[in-house]
Amino acid sequence: MKLNNLSVLIRDRVKKYGERDALRYKDTKNEVWKSVSWNSFGEQIDLIAKALLTSGVKVQDNIAIFSQNMPEWTISDFAILSVRATVIPLYATSTVVQAKYITNETASKIMFVGEQEQYEVALEVLKTSEYLEKIILFDSNIELKDSRSIYFKDFLIEGKTASNQEELNERLAKISSEDLVTIIYTSGTTGEPKGVMLQQKNFMNTFKIHDIKMNVNDKDISLAFLPLAHIFERAWTYFALYKGMTNVYLRDPKEIISRISEIKPTVMCAVPRFYEKIYAAVFSKLESSSPVKKKLFLWAVKIGKQVVEKKRLSENIPFIMKVKHAIGDKLVLKKIRSLVGGNIKIFPCAGAPLAREINEFFHSAGIFIQYGYGLTETLATVTVFDYTGFDFKTVGSPMPGVELKIGKNQEVLLKGASITKGYYKKPEITKNSFIDGWFKTGDAGLIDEKGNLIITDRIKDLVITSGGKNIAPQRIELVFGNEILIDQIAIIGDTKKYISALIVPSFTELENFAKAKAIDYKNREDLVTHPTVISLYKNKIKTLQGKMAEYEKIKKFRLLTKSFSIKQNEITPTMKVKRKVIMEHYKEIIDEMYK
Repeated sequence: MKLNNLSVLIRDRVKKYGERDALRYKDTKNEVWKSVSWNSFGEQIDLIAKALLTSGVKVQDNIAIFSQNMPEWTISDFAILSVRATVIPLYATSTVVQAKYITNETASKIMFVGEQEQYEVALEVLKTSEYLEKIILFDSNIELKDSRSIYFKDFLIEGKTASNQEELNERLAKISSEDLVTIIYTSGTTGEPKGVMLQQKNFMNTFKIHDIKMNVNDKDISLAFLPLAHIFERAWTYFALYKGMTNVYLRDPKEIISRISEIKPTVMCAVPRFYEKIYAAVFSKLESSSPVKKKLFLWAVKIGKQVVEKKRLSENIPFIMKVKHAIGDKLVLKKIRSLVGGNIKIFPCAGAPLAREINEFFHSAGIFIQYGYGLTETLATVTVFDYTGFDFKTVGSPMPGVELKIGKNQEVLLKGASITKGYYKKPEITKNSFIDGWFKTGDAGLIDEKGNLIITDRIKDLVITSGGKNIAPQRIELVFGNEILIDQIAIIGDTKKYISALIVPSFTELENFAKAKAIDYKNREDLVTHPTVISLYKNKIKTLQGKMAEYEKIKKFRLLTKSFSIKQNEITPTMKVKRKVIMEHYKEIIDEMYK
C-alpha cells in the first residue's frame, strides 16, 4: 500500500518502530509515568477498529471524541479513520448545549468520552438525541449509568473476539485521499459554530511541507497539553507520530508548569498565554531580587539577545561575546530554560498574537519559539519562523506550497493543498468564505519586503467607536498580556464613546499585594472594589498605555471576581476573547461604565 493516508501511514510506523515508546501518560492512580509501545499502539488501533465494524459503523459515518488528552484519544482517532469514518472532536469543557448541537448536526451515533465530567454531559445528550446510540468510556473509574455505555477496555475485548479482519483490510485498502478525516467545530471569536471539513489529502500535504520547515526527528519527545480537539495539537500529534517521536499526554492542562520538568520534552506546541504567564512570573520575582541579582539577570538577557541577533542574521559570533554568553548562560539563562524542562529544541507557537518583547526574551534565553500563523481552516500552519532570517515583527514566511496575497480591506487570502474544502452542511457560508478560489481568512495583514507576513487586525473583531475611530482590541489587550497583576482582559468600545475594559486580576498576586498593604477584605468582591486596589490598577493602566493614541486608551475599567471561561463560551481554547459573548454576559457592568 502507498503511504498516502493516515491509517496506512501509522501502520507503517508501527512496523518500523516496534517496541519503542510511541505514547506516554501519567497513571492517575499511582502517579507513575507509563508507556505504550508502537506494537501495542497498533494492536489497540486494530482492535477498536474491528469493534467499530461490529457496531455497524459505515464508510464516512461520524463518530465523536469528547475527552481530555490521553492515549485512548489518539488510539480511537486512528481506529475511526481505519474504518473510513470521520472524527468529530469535542472540547472536554463543552456544555450540554454545545455537545448536543455538534452531535445532532453530524448525526454521530457513537461517542468516545474521557472522564466522569464528559460522561455526565454525554448522558444528557443521549436522553434527547435521535442519533447518539453508544458511549465508550476511556476511564474505567467512571460510574456507569446507562446500558448503552461500555468501557474502552471492554470495547477492546469486543474487537479481539470479532472475526472481521478481512472487512477491516478492505476498508483500509479503499481509503481515498478525498475521505474526510475530521470535522472540527469552530466559531472563532464570532458567529455560530461551523464544522471545518479536513480531508486525508490535506493532512498528507501538511506532513510534506512541515518536513521542509521543521527540524525534528524520531529522537524527539513531544508533549501534548493543548486540547486534542483543537487543530493545532491534533495536527502536531499526527506530525509527531509521522516523524516517529514519543508523544506524551497531559490530561490536565493546568498541570503544565509542574509536569514539564518531569517530562523534559524537546518539542511542544503552546499558545502565547503560556509564555505571557512565565514571562510575568519571572519579572515579578525579579522585582523582589537584590540589585546585584537584578543587574546580572538583565546583563545575561542582553547578551543572549545579542547572540540571537547574530544567529538570526547568520553572522559569526565574536569570541568575547561567546565567553560572556557562556557565563550568562550558566548563571541565568539555563535557569530560565529549566522552567520549560531544560531540553526544549523548538516551541511551535500560534493561536493568538505574541508580544515582541516576550518572544525576544525567550529566544534570548535559548528557547526557540517557532512562531507562526494559521487557522483551523488551513490545517494550522500558514506561516512560521525560519531558523534564521526571521523577523520578530512578523509571523514568519509562508509554508512551501501555500500561496498568500493581500486582498480588499487588507484581508489575508490563501490558496494551498492544506486548506479546507468548506464547512459541513453550510454551503452558503462556504461560498462566502472563498473569492475566486482564494480562502478569506478574516485577518488583515501585509507582506514585508522579504515575504514575511505581518498580521495587523482581526477584521471581524475591529471596534468602531461612536466617534468613528477603528480600533484593534487585540492589539490593546496584547499590551497588558505580560502584566503580572492581570490574568485576563477584554477591551470594550464598539459604538461607544470611549474604550473601557473588563479585567480579571491575577488573584495570587493581588492577594499578596493586599497582604503587604494590610488591606482588610472578606471575599473577592471586597478586594476588587477596595479603593487602594482600584488605584493600583488605575496606575498600572496609565503606565502601560502611555504611548497609545488617545482614542485607544482605556478610560474606565471594572475588576471582575471570576475568570472568563471556555465552558461559558467567553474565550476560545487558544484563550482569545469572544467579545460578543462577554458583552452579553456582562451587559449591566458595561452599561454602568458608560452612564
